[in-house]
Amino acid sequence: MALVDWIGQWIVTWPGAVLLQRSGTAYLLVNAAHILGLGLLVGAILPLDLRLLGFFRGVPLAVIGPFLSRAAATGLALAIATGLWLFSVKPAEYLANEAFLWKIALLAAALVNIVVQHRSGAFARALVEGEVRTGVRLAALCSAVLWLSVLVAGRWIGFV
Repeated sequence: MALVDWIGQWIVTWPGAVLLQRSGTAYLLVNAAHILGLGLLVGAILPLDLRLLGFFRGVPLAVIGPFLSRAAATGLALAIATGLWLFSVKPAEYLANEAFLWKIALLAAALVNIVVQHRSGAFARALVEGEVRTGVRLAALCSAVLWLSVLVAGRWIGFV
């Protein structure tokens, strides 16, 4: 048996995958948790991105920035954990789904954007001092476009 086949077989026989395969209720709850994670992520990241882009100037970045960043990180962690769990039910089907592959590529780009943005001293300064430089604005624009694209690609999966 090839390593890829063995890994695929291990994934679908993992107890968490078996639970979702056998229980519609468990699948429903994990799927709902995935949607909750996505809602928390997008619901926190979009207002932060919009503020970084110059909207809502009356709201201090020092007040909302750290909170929205932590909320988005919590949503991201929940979405990734539950997404991997949902993936375990039918990995071969997902890997053959063009929309899923787009979602993963867009997700990777969005995660790279987060790393670049958060490693930037300009982002940290923007949150503390409120001065938003062009690079921070550009990363915020990319973030908004990428996360909305991930969301659309995720919905597209069921239609391909």
